[in-house]
Amino acid sequence: MQIEFLGTGAGSPSKQRNVTSIALRLLEERNAIWLFDVGEATQHQILRTTIRPRKIEKIFITHLHGDHIFGLPGLLSSRSFQSGEGALTIYGPRGVADFVKTSLRVSETKLGYPIKFVELTDAGVIFEDDTFQVSCEKLDHKIECFGYRVVERDHPGELQVEKLRALNVPSGPLYGQLKAGKTVKLPDGRVLDGKDFIGAAQPGRIVTILGDTRKTDASAVLAKDADVLVHESTFAKGEGKMAHNYYHSTSIQAAQIAKKAHAKRLLLTHISARYTGKLANELAYQARDIFENTRVVNDLDVFEVPFGSSKTD
Repeated sequence: MQIEFLGTGAGSPSKQRNVTSIALRLLEERNAIWLFDVGEATQHQILRTTIRPRKIEKIFITHLHGDHIFGLPGLLSSRSFQSGEGALTIYGPRGVADFVKTSLRVSETKLGYPIKFVELTDAGVIFEDDTFQVSCEKLDHKIECFGYRVVERDHPGELQVEKLRALNVPSGPLYGQLKAGKTVKLPDGRVLDGKDFIGAAQPGRIVTILGDTRKTDASAVLAKDADVLVHESTFAKGEGKMAHNYYHSTSIQAAQIAKKAHAKRLLLTHISARYTGKLANELAYQARDIFENTRVVNDLDVFEVPFGSSKTD
């Protein structure tokens, strides 16, 4: 599992940062890519990565401001041209289906694959299967905006092969049965319960990706025990009043949310064009006074989401 930032800027593109889009790379977990927001020129950014549009399985839109959705029609069209035939699901606030359908209709664009729209009206679980669960909460922005919490299911424990070898259990089909948790009878008459030879389950990982928002308790709910929290940082320390007036957050407020939620890592994005170079890094330095494991991200940064953290959901 990896997080790749396709755009990290706020409002409009700059020479240093494209507007918002984030890819959650789940190639090992489900051979798929999930996108969170699709700002203008997202497909141009994708050309600079190893992402293949046909692998994009789900798109989660946080809100309908242009810097988060204007790249959507073009990406959907290009996905069709590039042999993307698998169905695609788009999640987002009410109006996202109308935006996409109108764009495609007016431009007379025909897609070679079906799109399913899931328009969100309230907090709750919006997707789950045997590998992941995704839930959302309403944030505090000028228009309806959602944050997303992605929870990976726990991985089954590994078969303790050395323990079996110590008991002189012959390798072969019996190992597969024991790994499945079955009870087997050995040729010498011994009966073994597979559950006694399977290690502890490996906790799944949690990734929280927020849209634009003021500081709000809903962010902490989504980020509870998260391995990675992606939070906007449009404003800097000392600009709390301005952030509130514009329905955004400061780096300090993002750090406070990460600390309150007991997150493991904080990645700051949605950076204003006012902050470049060392000024952008200063946002992270400010946040580290409250939450040490903080970083300001740049376009095309890729972060591994490691195993090893426990969760208490």
